[in-house]
Amino acid sequence: MFKDKVLLISGGTGSFGNAVLKNFLATDIAEIRIYSRDEKKQDDMRQIFLTNKIKFYIGDIRNYDSVSQAVDGVDYIFHAAALKQVPSCEFYPLEAVRTNILGTENILNAAIARNVKKVVVLSTDKAVYPINAMGMSKALAEKLTIAKSRLLKANSDTILCLTRYGNVMASRGSVIPLFVNQIKAKQSITITDPSMTRFLMSLDDSVRLVMQAFAEASQGDLFVQKSPAAEIGLLANALQEIFCQKVPINIIGTRHGEKLYETLISREEFSHAKDLNSHYKIPPDVRDLNYAKYFSDGDKKISCTLDYTSHNTNRLNLEQLKSLLLNLDFIKEQLNA
Repeated sequence: MFKDKVLLISGGTGSFGNAVLKNFLATDIAEIRIYSRDEKKQDDMRQIFLTNKIKFYIGDIRNYDSVSQAVDGVDYIFHAAALKQVPSCEFYPLEAVRTNILGTENILNAAIARNVKKVVVLSTDKAVYPINAMGMSKALAEKLTIAKSRLLKANSDTILCLTRYGNVMASRGSVIPLFVNQIKAKQSITITDPSMTRFLMSLDDSVRLVMQAFAEASQGDLFVQKSPAAEIGLLANALQEIFCQKVPINIIGTRHGEKLYETLISREEFSHAKDLNSHYKIPPDVRDLNYAKYFSDGDKKISCTLDYTSHNTNRLNLEQLKSLLLNLDFIKEQLNA
């Protein structure tokens, strides 16, 4: 699919961008453009990936002209750039709006103007029933993508689609590296609520889901991977057993903007989602401004459909969780460090 093609990854210096590069460099893709504003991380990548297939573009998705120049000549875009830290977005919500919403609009508009063939926008479970600024901004980025896809003609050169997934295990800023560092330093593990559940997904899973969206998506489709989940308290216990180190648990209480469990698919979406074995495909809402379709016509299926959450998905036990963790490159590296 990518033979002699040009791929741009916005926010490409992050965990996802690095995972994509590891999967793509052995293929016959012509060029991968890493677009970000962090020159230090770009230089780090330049030292690791010694190949002319990678081209580095300094720029900010908030600036349309910068995005448009980087997108010129691109066939496909994986849009991963975002403000993702919940506390940061809570204190600076307008910055989340500028990056996650207006920045996404710049990517989409440039892609349409430059006749990019397909754009895959990466989203998060926090966009479903959002209670914090990060989730709210990502929810609106999703709505924006679907709205623009609805306005494109059936024969448009550009297809816009989305993926939505939960916590990526061991990604930058996630809880697993924090717990591992605390365990290895023989410090107490700080847990907000041990009964809190979270979906578990590896970086390879996230790349796989994007590739499924790339291969299968029609205009406006949203893809969600079926993911297991675990309690945070059980995660802490599993990591202590893996590293053969028992440390105290310090329960600090739920932080501002945190949920007891995460939701990947709302019941409204689930009522018309298509089950594709390893993942779900959610077609876009194609209603127009005929308000009867919103207020007079209902859907009885919604009333008897449940949300897809980290509480009601497949919940891992201790041994299953340890097996999953031991397959992570991060854990292997830390055990050998």
